[in-house]
Amino acid sequence: MDHKPSPVRCGALRLPPGFRFHPSDEELVVQYLKRKVFSCPLPAFFIPDIDLRKHDPWNLPGACQGERYFFNLRKSRYPNGKRSNRAASSGYWKATGKDKQIVASGCNQVVGIKKVLIFYRGKPPAGSRTDWIMHEYSLAGSDNPALIFPQRKNSTHGMMVPNQDWALCRIFKKRRTTNMVDEIEQDRDEGKIRSSAAGFIDFMQQRESDQTPSSSSSP
Repeated sequence: MDHKPSPVRCGALRLPPGFRFHPSDEELVVQYLKRKVFSCPLPAFFIPDIDLRKHDPWNLPGACQGERYFFNLRKSRYPNGKRSNRAASSGYWKATGKDKQIVASGCNQVVGIKKVLIFYRGKPPAGSRTDWIMHEYSLAGSDNPALIFPQRKNSTHGMMVPNQDWALCRIFKKRRTTNMVDEIEQDRDEGKIRSSAAGFIDFMQQRESDQTPSSSSSP
């Protein structure tokens, strides 16, 4: 029996040249996270499972230049608590901003929540901020009609229920904006700005000289 080659190798997503994996927020929640939570077949094995608590963002599988996607099984910080454990190998993830609701275009219902987190080195609350960003997607709720799968064959349950608290994570490094002053200094160093290369033409002075009558001409 022939097996189709998986695009995930050694925990990293490897696509053929020219292919890009760039899903929308709705597609990540409905097509991937929803199926993962309810143990349904995924449309493609593009997103591997990983424990983010054991890895720093720069040591995760895949290329550091682009976006990387992972399924992470969230665990509470305390046995009876609801707050997720955000600790990592040499730092921690800290949430920032407001959570964004992911709305399904077909039924206009909220199907997921998008949370933005920033990675800090060290221990809280005295960690140093880095440029690593994570978008964490979670389902809005198992009682949502948009998140109910039909009953499987030979199943005794009326509907499928989520088995574990999975989250889908998009991790990338934020690009720093270059200061305009630095760009000018760089251009000068590279010789792009050369004051002696181009001459300056004073058109106003030339216009005045054209309008002034010559001393040798007769009135």
